[in-house]
Amino acid sequence: MSTDMNDASGTILDRVAATIESRKGADPATSYVAKLFSKGDDAILKKIGEEATETVMAAKDARVSGDGAKVLYEVADLWFHSLVLLAQFDLSPQQVLDELARREGVSGIAEKAARPD
Repeated sequence: MSTDMNDASGTILDRVAATIESRKGADPATSYVAKLFSKGDDAILKKIGEEATETVMAAKDARVSGDGAKVLYEVADLWFHSLVLLAQFDLSPQQVLDELARREGVSGIAEKAARPD
């Protein structure tokens, strides 16, 4: 990898999240992100669903072609739209990273069972 994990997980995500946050009040005619925010939760959730489906399809195609490049692009789109969703709920990438850190080393089965309803 060309970037270390701290840079990739912190700085880049933080910069993209800050850009997304700054676009919340922008003109929807000039900003894709502002347009998503202006359309509300349903538009953002629809994009997440579309990008998740495109990620799945890219992964299936990559198994046949042996080329994972499209998976990379689709996951980047999925992460981007997930950052938009986080911003919609005033949540940060750091909160997600903190949650992942909390779960590190814990059985996924045990962690899920311990979650409040």
